[in-house]
Amino acid sequence: MDESMKQFQKKLTELEVEAEHHLLARQQLVENDRLRNGNREALTALRKRARTTMSSVPSPFESMMRGVAGSSRPLVQEVCNTCGNHNTSEPTWMMFPGTDLFARIPFHAAHTILETDQAKLDFESKKLQSIMKEKAYLLSESGVLADKISPGLLKSLVTLNDKRK
Repeated sequence: MDESMKQFQKKLTELEVEAEHHLLARQQLVENDRLRNGNREALTALRKRARTTMSSVPSPFESMMRGVAGSSRPLVQEVCNTCGNHNTSEPTWMMFPGTDLFARIPFHAAHTILETDQAKLDFESKKLQSIMKEKAYLLSESGVLADKISPGLLKSLVTLNDKRK
């Protein structure tokens, strides 16, 4: 086999590996989105049960300002955004991810676990999205995706930054 054929074969193998990594990241992202949706639904159900929304519970600053008016109670009362005035020790049935095991745990612990998992899943999703962008950009630079997406358009999409509002 001559040198140019070996080079071509090596380049083709590299492209296949990059494409496989792109597809794996996409599959992980789909699975991660499914888990995120389940967590979000569970958190919504807990908020409905506690009859709260993220904005319905007063902030500690509002509690402090009410306390300044001459009340003898403490100035700052820590209030959970999800629990609100709901009994935080009320037992709640929860199924832990990856198992078929139900456990009866306090309401506050249940939503705290779900919120922590949700934050981790959000971080993983952003990481997987950036990996997919990078792999798609590499494949586009090599000319593999030229018939589907122009390299200039893909480069402009990859360089976009997601910023919090």
